[in-house]
Amino acid sequence: MTQTVQLMATCLIDSLFPEVGEAVIELLHQAGLGVVFPRAQTCCGQPAFNAGFRAEAREMGERTMAVFSEGPEPVIVPSGSCAAMIRHGYLELFRDSPEQLERAQALAERTFELSEYLIDVWGGYQPGVSAAGRMAYHPSCHLLRGLGVDCQPMALLRTLEGVQVDRLSEDCCGFGGVFSVEQPELSTEMLERKMAEIQASGAETIVAGDVSCLMHIEGGLRRAGSKVRCLHLAQVMTGKRGGLR
Repeated sequence: MTQTVQLMATCLIDSLFPEVGEAVIELLHQAGLGVVFPRAQTCCGQPAFNAGFRAEAREMGERTMAVFSEGPEPVIVPSGSCAAMIRHGYLELFRDSPEQLERAQALAERTFELSEYLIDVWGGYQPGVSAAGRMAYHPSCHLLRGLGVDCQPMALLRTLEGVQVDRLSEDCCGFGGVFSVEQPELSTEMLERKMAEIQASGAETIVAGDVSCLMHIEGGLRRAGSKVRCLHLAQVMTGKRGGLR
């Protein structure tokens, strides 16, 4: 019997980068998993939560819990940021509501970031594609610090043949959601530092597990006239080489 998982696409993927969502589904299928996509899903509530709009965040969190509690399957999130919100943010958001907190804890226990699930739970993945050139992996903040997912993305990337994969530093790219809006000067300085590291790495492609970071880095690279392009982990693992749109 095929193991089935639920996919939480995330707002940015759904609205701006649907090709990443398609690559995620393809990757999960290649790993032998069935995929259910609950169409009623919306935002997890993290932007509102981080901006201090707790009432609005709770409303979105309640909807997310209701949508993904319709089935018992694991919830796979191709984003460390959104996965961290469900795993940790919801527990804070609903800590004063025992009934909702119990639901939040139940959802948190079966929510996983994409590479985390494939390596730690499903037991790995054998790619059906080969790659060429040189790539560098950017460990996004929420994925690394929020979820403790460190080696799993690199474990997937190292199964690719014919490509050199390096790991960038753990320095933040400067996006940070509302941080980049509220602190644009600081965000820009952090991005420039990250771009300097990328250029020094010699990588042709930057890979990460969060499209928010990739969008931020890609924008900086394009403005600088760089030929380096960014791809989500799922795009690389399924042989997609077009970069973010």
